[in-house]
Amino acid sequence: MRARVPKNMGGNQNMNSMIRQAQKMQEQITDLQNDIEERDFTATAGGGAVEVVLTGKKTIKSLTLKPEVVDPEDIEMLQDLIISAVNEAVNNIEQTTENEMNKITGGVSLPGLF
Repeated sequence: MRARVPKNMGGNQNMNSMIRQAQKMQEQITDLQNDIEERDFTATAGGGAVEVVLTGKKTIKSLTLKPEVVDPEDIEMLQDLIISAVNEAVNNIEQTTENEMNKITGGVSLPGLF
């Protein structure tokens, strides 16, 4: 008994459509990555005593300290506040990237994109 296989089920059209969709998604992802790299992300610590601004590329753009937080007797507290603010800003960048990337990919994980 021979199985009958249809000669053409529109496979080429489906494949071309998938390729176009993938290319569009790739363009959207590239645009998003460029957009995020251009943004500034601000975070504070110590009730606003320390403010840090990072670019989307995760580089520090500015660091602002209120005078009352600068205590020569307690440098460790100032260091902790700076670390906390920087970590919060980095987390904001990563969360924003993930959320906006999910809008494009529909939540599908694409390894190596970000």
